[in-house]
This record gives sequence, structure tokens and C-alpha cells, in this order.
Amino acid sequence: MIDLNRRHLLAGTAAIGAAAVTGLRPSSVNASVPQTGTQAPGFYRYKVGSYECTSINDGARSFPMPDTFVTNIPKEEAQAASDAAYMPKGMVTVPFNPQLINTGSKLILIDTGNGIANFEATKGAVGRTLQNLQAAGVDPKAIDVVLLSHLHPDHTNGIRLADGSMAFPNAEIMVPAKDWAFWTSDENASKAESNAMMKNYFANVKKTFAGLESKVTKYEWGKEVAPGITSIGTPGHTPGHTSFTVASGDKKVLIQSDVTNIPEFFLRNPDWHVAYDADPALAQETRHKFLDMAAAEKATVVGFHFTFPSVGHVEKDGAKYRLIPSAWNPTI
Repeated sequence: MIDLNRRHLLAGTAAIGAAAVTGLRPSSVNASVPQTGTQAPGFYRYKVGSYECTSINDGARSFPMPDTFVTNIPKEEAQAASDAAYMPKGMVTVPFNPQLINTGSKLILIDTGNGIANFEATKGAVGRTLQNLQAAGVDPKAIDVVLLSHLHPDHTNGIRLADGSMAFPNAEIMVPAKDWAFWTSDENASKAESNAMMKNYFANVKKTFAGLESKVTKYEWGKEVAPGITSIGTPGHTPGHTSFTVASGDKKVLIQSDVTNIPEFFLRNPDWHVAYDADPALAQETRHKFLDMAAAEKATVVGFHFTFPSVGHVEKDGAKYRLIPSAWNPTI
């Protein structure tokens, strides 16, 4: 029987450290195969009735936590949540995960990620959607619909390649009508001049959709926007922020988009306000309504900022909620 305790673990660590200092090699021989230094492709398939769905990993960003990442609590509380989730010390990590829905008749990409230009700027940390679609065997030219949940850059910038051409040249681009009206308004843009983040958002919409103004399709809430996909109004994060129900037969999933940012903070603590919410009070109200619905229905929930592969279930936990990630299924 092996007696594994903290003393043995510390002794083992000390021995390895001593070997490193003295130049002595451990008894095992190191492999001669060079390390890869790159990550594996990130895609995960799951079924919703007869539909084949694929979670596509666009990457994740770790960055020093801003003082106002959570705007209505002391930074120390937010930092404690980061530490409890074992994020890098002093940092916050935000993943990004578009969803691909294959209905059998249509191929629909819900959100596009940060874009290939950001892949280059972040040395591959984000902007991985195109390469992961390719790894999943999907030609961007085969995508019929790009369905955007809202017009923030991490959801829209992937519609263009680094040279400005269209990443999904044959796709219809669909945007929520309320978000389009808000972000393309010159009057709203002028009111945002004093807010650097909002100012950048307005500028990004103008740049990203330049030349597409008459070509995008604006959709309303409560409508079937693509086969089996119904839009759900979940405002607050942006005025036209939208979630989706994907249903086939008697099966469905709820795609919550950005109802919460990272669940370790904003699903666990639904009354916390993330800096990116346009109307924090409304976003808080929306969070409770959506998460109550998801918990009551025991629905499968997909979150854009959930840890990859971003599929799970929500449970009530007193005044809070908790996310139960779905087990990785080796078959589809």
C-alpha cells in the first residue's frame, strides 16, 4: 500500500529541485521527441435532435483584471472569485466560443469570434474560429447564415479576413434589428464620445459593416430566424442582445450568448455588473429571468464565454446559480 502524504510530495519536489541544481538527471530518461508547442484544434460536436451542432473555440484571453471589470463590487471580491476559479494570479480569463448548427438543410454559424486580425495580434490566443472550422472539416464558403447575437467586436469581427474581404462569402449575415438601430445611430455615437469603450464599439461597427449596410438582414425577437432556431430577446448587455433556442424534434438547447460573461463571476453572482453591459440593471434583471428559466426547464445551456466546450446545465443555488458542465461525450 502506498502512503501518499504531503511530506512525501514535498520530499519528491525537493529531490527534483536538487537534481536540477546539481545537474544530476532523474533516473527516467527524457524523451528525445521535441515538444510541439502548439494547442490541438478546438471543436466539439453534440446533437440536438437530428441537428448536428459544433462548439467552435475561438480562443481565450487572460489579462490583468481591470479595477472596474465588475463595476458594483470592490475589486478584492472579484479577485477572490478569480482566485477561487484558479485563474492566473491577478488575471481574469475570458473564453470565446461560436456555435455551428447543421440542420441538414442549412449550415448556420452563431457569432464569429474575434477575427483573424486579432489572431495575429494576440499570437493565436483568440481569433481561432476559421482554423478550428477547417479542423472540423467545414469550408467557410459552405456556411449559409452568419447569425449574430449582438454587435460587440468579439462576436462580429470574424466576418472579415485580415485584408477586409468576407470570411464567409456565401453567407447571409443576420443581425438583431434593435442592436443594428442602436449601433448605427450617429446620434447615439455622438453621445458616447466621452466613454472610450463605447466609442470604440461604435467605431468598430462602422468599420466592420462598411459596405454591408444594405445587405445585412435585420431580425426581430420571438421569430424563427433559421430552421429550428428562434430568437429570444435578452437585452441589457446591449440594447438588442439576443439569445436563441435551437430545437429539433423534442430536443432543444438554449444558447445564452452573453446573458452572462464568464460564469465563474456572473452566473455564480448574477447581481454583479460586468463592465461591458450597456444597461447593467437591465442585464441583471435579464440574467435572473433567463437563468431561472434554464434551471426550471433543466435545459442544456450553451454560453459564448463558458469554458470550452461551453455546454452545461444551470442550477439554482439559493440566490445564486451554478453551472454544471456537460461531460465530454466521445460519440455524437
